[in-house]
Amino acid sequence: MNERQLDLLRRMIAAPSPSGYEQPLMRILREEAAAFAARVVPDVHGNCDVVLNPGGAPRVMLAAHCDEIGLITTYIDEHGFLSVGPVGGWDPQILQGQRVRVITASGPIPGVIGKQPIHVQEPADRDKVAKIKTLWVDIGAKDREDAEKMVAIGDPMVVASDLAELPNGRFAGRAFDDKAGAWTVFEAARLLAAMSPEAEVHAVFTVQEEIGSRGATTAAFGIRPDAAIAVDVTFATDHPGMSDAEKVEGHVVLGGGPAVTRGANINPEMFRRLAETAKAKGIPVQVVADGRATPTDADPLQISRAGVATALLSVPLRYMHTPCEIVSADDLEATARLMAETVASFRKGDSFLPL
Repeated sequence: MNERQLDLLRRMIAAPSPSGYEQPLMRILREEAAAFAARVVPDVHGNCDVVLNPGGAPRVMLAAHCDEIGLITTYIDEHGFLSVGPVGGWDPQILQGQRVRVITASGPIPGVIGKQPIHVQEPADRDKVAKIKTLWVDIGAKDREDAEKMVAIGDPMVVASDLAELPNGRFAGRAFDDKAGAWTVFEAARLLAAMSPEAEVHAVFTVQEEIGSRGATTAAFGIRPDAAIAVDVTFATDHPGMSDAEKVEGHVVLGGGPAVTRGANINPEMFRRLAETAKAKGIPVQVVADGRATPTDADPLQISRAGVATALLSVPLRYMHTPCEIVSADDLEATARLMAETVASFRKGDSFLPL
């Protein structure tokens, strides 16, 4: 990964983008994509569509969601403490003692998530996981009036955890679910811009996946793609505590390349195209299976309008939905290259019928 690519990844991770509040990240992507795209099209839902080779065929949509899990301010008490609700799916025990950034109209402000100290808890409560509704955020306010000068009801917040570089080309930070996928879609679009594809390519950065793949639903309806590749993250099973999960999620290792899904929700022809391209170009991949609908943007893509030939690529990820998710630079680059090489092989008149 070169310095330009790393700088973009660093800025993407730093930009807060909880579901419904993705604008800071979308501004970065729109600005960067303007350098190579034919068009950069935002929509009313908040999605961003980076278009290459308009008028080409087939019409292909690459999709990765830009939203991350977060919290939202629901109440300010008389002492100036904030009550919060979840945005997306949290393990509540992860939140205790975390620092946060509250995203306000005047800019981000710091805060911490408070909890009653263990010393004064009843013995029976010490082994219980606190519910989110029992936690609070302390922004240092003197009282409610002071807090309301800084924060408004509905202001979102994210855990304050930016990109950290680890040995062996690995990165740690919050929101790699799914900024890892968004980075690969951006990089695939940049590569495709120099490959003169026959296809009309829509690299779409979607919103609100963490609350039901809402952005992908509206984007696919408007774009009407013939084929699509959704990119998300999947559980790496190469760390302690995952031996049982491996039997369900598959054997997925960090640095082993993107996971290519086979299963009920995946178009067989699209899977074949990805697998054959990976073999021909020497791109490492890991095959996983899913016999049901997937909890990703691939679901609404597949059933948009009269149906879309849809594939799913997943970046291996450790410690999902925590502030210290870990990914591999090799997997990010391999995922982007596999997408670009596969789409570059598409020709006008190609059929994706599952015959």
